[in-house]
Amino acid sequence: MIDKEAYPQHPVYDKNTIEFVTVAAEYCAFLESCRRYNSKSFFDKSVKLLSLLYLKTSLLPNLEDSSFSDLQQFVTEASYENIRQNITCLTGQYDEYLEVFQEDMQYSDTPIVAYISEGLADVYQDLKDMISNFQSADIQIMNDALRDCKDNFQAYWGQKALNTLRAMHNVLYADIDWEDDDQPTDNYDDSDLETNINREEIDFFND
Repeated sequence: MIDKEAYPQHPVYDKNTIEFVTVAAEYCAFLESCRRYNSKSFFDKSVKLLSLLYLKTSLLPNLEDSSFSDLQQFVTEASYENIRQNITCLTGQYDEYLEVFQEDMQYSDTPIVAYISEGLADVYQDLKDMISNFQSADIQIMNDALRDCKDNFQAYWGQKALNTLRAMHNVLYADIDWEDDDQPTDNYDDSDLETNINREEIDFFND
């Protein structure tokens, strides 16, 4: 159980932190169960979640310098690849796109091929490691997991999220015939996603 009363002003209990971790947990859970969706509903929810995730991450409060050396990495190469392959099954022919906002562009005169599945899985990897460390209920680990995630957002996966979001937007709002999209869907109603996020806290805040 997390003792909130011992650290009442600590940024890990800030409203923006709670909302960010809640969205991050929903994003990870969504990708872990993404095969329940058909392609159109997958693109639709991915765009909404990724947009909200970017916003919530940008609103995170300032955190103390990361100094804890025992943060664990929970996402293995095999679990990462499983997530990426499941996404590829849904993105199909639309997985590949040309990207100009990449570090490797300084060595190339032409756009570089990028993949929606890889972008979403890269964001997943950072968020899943953060959430898993955060659930330790240790205030130092929680702080450092958030700080590392925020630093990685600024240096790496924030741009990756925007690149992927742009590619998915182009697919979602293109003139595509989705009639043959016969994969399953869980009929998720995300019309009031922002309200739901603001109303809920993930379980380990309430233990």
